[in-house]
Amino acid sequence: MLASQRHLFDMPREVCYLNAASWSPLPLATQEAGRAAAAKLINAAPTDVALISSVGYGVATAGKLLSVPKGSRVILLENDHTSPFLEWQVRAPAEGFTVEVVSQPENTDWTAAVLAAIERPGAAPVGLASISSVHWSDSGAIDLTAVAAALRKQGAAFLIDATHAVGVMKIDVQALDPDFLIFPTYKWVLGPYGRAFLYVAKRRQDGVPLEQTSYGRRAVGSENSEYMRDTRYVADARRFDMGERDHFISMEMASIGMEMMAAWGQPPIQERLQMLTDRLANGLHNMGVRMPERRVRAPHILSLHFPTGMPARLIERLAAERIYVAPRVGRVRISPHVYNDEEDIDRFVATFRRLAYP
Repeated sequence: MLASQRHLFDMPREVCYLNAASWSPLPLATQEAGRAAAAKLINAAPTDVALISSVGYGVATAGKLLSVPKGSRVILLENDHTSPFLEWQVRAPAEGFTVEVVSQPENTDWTAAVLAAIERPGAAPVGLASISSVHWSDSGAIDLTAVAAALRKQGAAFLIDATHAVGVMKIDVQALDPDFLIFPTYKWVLGPYGRAFLYVAKRRQDGVPLEQTSYGRRAVGSENSEYMRDTRYVADARRFDMGERDHFISMEMASIGMEMMAAWGQPPIQERLQMLTDRLANGLHNMGVRMPERRVRAPHILSLHFPTGMPARLIERLAAERIYVAPRVGRVRISPHVYNDEEDIDRFVATFRRLAYP
């Protein structure tokens, strides 16, 4: 008779799960497959990647591990995602650093704006930059290599919210060497909501995690004769895994999406999506909207700015014709993926022309 295989699953002792006819918990090996798939997309070692629930969880973990020097500056982006932004605003008064918010540039050249802030003569030293790799509202892409080099000169830490980059744009943590890089699965890597991954540089892996879990320790488990046999933390980023990391089928879903992206390859994906957004930009030329120059925008997102204001109920009227885009800080954000084709782009352009300029 086969012995119980409970030790192969992330199944807390207090849980009595007798519902395999609905769906099964996933083996621990599936979690490691997801960790490895995420690591492959950013050129990291799987042991440097933690399984977490959200970008916010990852930033909070970084906040617990980092000690931003008093009197230094933390560089943020205006209108950035809340997760890499609000954490440092909350911490600043008690910890004695200041936050500097880089204004959203009219020309969408975030790289130039961020570098100017970092290198401003006479300013306090930078302790940390906590920024997105692509700005979610205006599609501006940041040259992470240039920013990382500028921060390195000041000995500053670097946290990257790579939500809108991983899978589509080249991200190589070995080359960039950030302290932290975080991305969720539910947008560009075709995964479920509630799954995200946190890259932690080895120099940051000796800190205390947000949650104290059994699998974050070296030998705590119900299969042992002594339950808490060795409570020392594991020696890599797995100590930062969130509690209840086994979300049953969601990890398998996340793994499948990331493996599909890896199989297609980042350069071909980027090339295809760049072609689609270029087609959009060409089709919308001379329609009274402003778009970022190609050199400063992300290859897979195009944001439209309306100098005289967005036409009334434009998003709703597009949706009524089953065309779905997003309103973002007064702009329309259009973000195709691998499931879109040229017909989709041409349909949007024709419908936009009819609805926005009747």
